Amino acid sequence: MKEQDKIPTSKFSRTGSFLKTGAKVGGNYLKYYGKRIIGEGNEEELHKDNASDIYDSLSKLKGSALKVAQMMSMDEGILPGAFSQKFSQAQYSAPPLSYPLVVKTFRDQLSKSPSEIFSSFSKNAFAAASIGQVHKAEVEGKSMAVKVQYPGVADSIHSDLRIIKPIVSSMFKISSSELDYYLEEIGARLIEETDYKLELKRSKEIALSCKHIEGLEFPKYYAEYSSERILTMDWLSGRHLNEFLALNPSQDVRDRIGQILWDFYDFQIHTLRKVHADPHPGNFLMREDASLGVIDFGCIKEFPEDFYMNYFRLMEPGISQNDEKFTKLLFDLKFLLEDDSQEEVRHFSKMYQEMHNLLCTPFFADEFDFADGNYFQEIYSMSDRFSKDKMLRKAKAARGPKDSLYLTRTYFGLYSLLHKLGSKVRTRSLVNLIFD
Repeated sequence: MKEQDKIPTSKFSRTGSFLKTGAKVGGNYLKYYGKRIIGEGNEEELHKDNASDIYDSLSKLKGSALKVAQMMSMDEGILPGAFSQKFSQAQYSAPPLSYPLVVKTFRDQLSKSPSEIFSSFSKNAFAAASIGQVHKAEVEGKSMAVKVQYPGVADSIHSDLRIIKPIVSSMFKISSSELDYYLEEIGARLIEETDYKLELKRSKEIALSCKHIEGLEFPKYYAEYSSERILTMDWLSGRHLNEFLALNPSQDVRDRIGQILWDFYDFQIHTLRKVHADPHPGNFLMREDASLGVIDFGCIKEFPEDFYMNYFRLMEPGISQNDEKFTKLLFDLKFLLEDDSQEEVRHFSKMYQEMHNLLCTPFFADEFDFADGNYFQEIYSMSDRFSKDKMLRKAKAARGPKDSLYLTRTYFGLYSLLHKLGSKVRTRSLVNLIFD
């Protein structure tokens, strides 16, 4: 993959890149409509061209713009397939930074070049994602992974989110006011994600707390070779999801890895009250012995106690059948608003009841088969219907607590991973202790 010798860092240059991409997308539509006149318009080709143009632009900019594309790639069944497929490259195979820029980052951060610190250091990136890229290094015979952040990423977060807002609003059919409400939460998480000292601290804390989960492995982190923009850890063996599945692992291995994933997330959310909130395939290394390596703790979401207790009361079996109790929780969590009309209360209560019953299905069984394609088709179908709901699209304000944004994405990402693995998992959760 071609390396980048520079990354646009000024607001002017980054805005210009977005505008050029917008012009390309507009041209794609003109070409599509022109072909439709003569009966040759192909919507799939339009999606493919737009996905390619948007991704190529975002991949050159790196940072929060590309991170949003990575997040969107996890929404399979919601975005057109061409977008999900193209944007998924942001998970670990974005265009890497050239080695001279890597050396410059080392000199700025650690006052030394990689060759002055490590006995060996790969000049080519082993993997490149939205915020940084990984190089393989060695010290005293020990293999290490060194994550190097792209220049300018931390400084451009808020301006990038403002620029990308129209694209996200159009793709997900979300109003500008509603999107602003959630972009504040996304911006806060992204700022934390660019602080590698914070990531090092959180990585150690979660690794220590979760060491009792059998089959789970975390790398050791090295503060002496790390800084705000460089993070050094042990090199973990294993394969990312698609490579692992290509080995045709047995159902038993799939189920065991799936169980580790479920137990890992369940323990974080319900015991630690914070979670590794970026469960995309690039952050997990799977092995044929059914063990699992976990990397990248940049995106951690911590849950306030009042939000946690209200939100997970929704997991109480049969609660959606108790209209008074369920409706009160919806108001407490701001899924229903105080100035909603009676018609809006009825409409949105019914909508959230359907969503709740479907998404909580795994929690209401002792075991759940995530290989069930019909279940996921129901989720995609429901999402498509809700995205077109006229009352929701005309909503005067955003609904739901900001704290639910990354929690919902975490569960959706976990469900997606388990579905691709084809795992059958014991889904009895620690959340049940609240109600026992």
